[in-house]
This record gives sequence, C-alpha cells and structure tokens, in this order.
Amino acid sequence: MQITWQGWALLSALFAALTAVFAKIGVDDLDPNYATLVRTCVILVIVAGIWVAGGAPAVNPFQSARTIGALVLSGAATGLSWLCYFRALKLGEASRVAPLDKLSVVFVALFAALFLGERLDPRGWAGVALIAAGAVLLALRR
Repeated sequence: MQITWQGWALLSALFAALTAVFAKIGVDDLDPNYATLVRTCVILVIVAGIWVAGGAPAVNPFQSARTIGALVLSGAATGLSWLCYFRALKLGEASRVAPLDKLSVVFVALFAALFLGERLDPRGWAGVALIAAGAVLLALRR
C-alpha cells in the first residue's frame, strides 16, 4: 500500500500528539534542556537506523550552499523549537501547550506566502484563521 502525503501528514499529527503526552511525563523530573537532549539522541538513532536499513545511499557532502544552508537553518530552528516546547511543557499543561505550538501552522502559511510565493485562497485563509482562533481558545481556557 502506497501512503499519500495526506496519510503521512496524519501520521505526523498522531506522533506529534503522542510526543506531547510522553514529553510531559518525561519532563516532570528533568531539566527541559536535558530532556530535549535525550529526545534528540533517540531521534538520531532511529533516523540513522532507517537510513541505513534503506540502503544508505551515498551522499554528496558538497551539495549546493543553498541546500546545506537551508538544512542547517532548519535543524537550528527545530532544535530551538524543541527546547522551547520542552520548557513550555515543564511549566504548563500539555493540553494547553500543544495547541499554542500548533500555531506553527499559521506561521507556515504566512511564511510560505511571504518567502515561497505560495498562495491560499480565501477559504484557505479562513481555515488558517480558525486554526489560530482554536489554538488560542484552547490555550487560554481556565
């Protein structure tokens, strides 16, 4: 069975939800920076294993500077995101932290329009606005 991009995206959402729950449990008695380090090491082992199991194709380390630069910046942004996320989980409830974290969807839509030239129609922007409103409502509940 071939999984579509939608299927992969839904699996990503499922694993992201499990991430929040397990991370909240795991960060309770740990410094959030150390918890992020442990999580990162696990991810490194899993991804390296999948890469090797898939035949580990030869990689040209001299890809274009643009490609390497974008991946380095993406990695830096991911690391900073994880550090902030674990700090937020240490201080707040997972059911309130995760929705605010999902404002990333709103930021992606804005950044994709500004920097990648991607365009949403009015219905798409309405969806983005609803995501933003829902995230804020969930995070601010008392």
